[in-house]
Amino acid sequence: MVGVRPGDGPGDGQGDGAYERAVGAVAAGLRGAGPAEAPGRLCAVAVDLLPVDGASVSLRGDSMPLRLAASGDVAARLAELQATLGDGPCHHVLRTGAPVLARDLTDAACAERWPVFAQQALGSGVRAVYALPLGSTAVCVGTLDLYSASPGGLTAHELHVALLVAGVMTVALTDLPNDARDAGEGWLSGLAAGHDRVHQAVGMIMAQLGVGAVEALARLRGDAFAHDLTVLEAALDVVDRRRRFDTR
Repeated sequence: MVGVRPGDGPGDGQGDGAYERAVGAVAAGLRGAGPAEAPGRLCAVAVDLLPVDGASVSLRGDSMPLRLAASGDVAARLAELQATLGDGPCHHVLRTGAPVLARDLTDAACAERWPVFAQQALGSGVRAVYALPLGSTAVCVGTLDLYSASPGGLTAHELHVALLVAGVMTVALTDLPNDARDAGEGWLSGLAAGHDRVHQAVGMIMAQLGVGAVEALARLRGDAFAHDLTVLEAALDVVDRRRRFDTR
């Protein structure tokens, strides 16, 4: 796991118009997209432009990142896994606001830093993860996570393209309507409702066990992982009283 800095210029010495073509591809990918479609379209653009096999975008939440879009099932699963575990590259990005490249999840440093996430990602056929902030070091509103089946880093030019996509993603997210009625669909209200369910479940676990919020969330996450559920699915079991934590 390493932090990265972008190079000195968009093309990093490549004068063949590759960066300009990337800008054009981003614009084409967004053409005709409604507000709620933009994150998913940009995930697909990232996969087309970069040597990666999947992409996901997650928003910062009070207690965990909230997956907004993904390019496919594996990317969606790994985004949910990071939220469930409270661990993984995206969490480092959310804490620091700095990009992270995990060039090979079989490396000892990655296995030590994210033992469960690295194992699960490798089991899903992912060898490298590149996590980029949406926003800035001062204000990071989420992450763009890129997943590759092959180990290795991004070239300076590829990193600039990835940062371009992340920058456009940030603008797209800040332009999304805050009221789901303005978007004409319930994407934002659905995210908020899911987040509320997690908070509600944490409160119920606190009451059942007499513990604080941090431990209650840790218990919920552990239970979700043990039963191969997302943290939201586990929370719904608690809220719907299908699962209690004060029984043996």
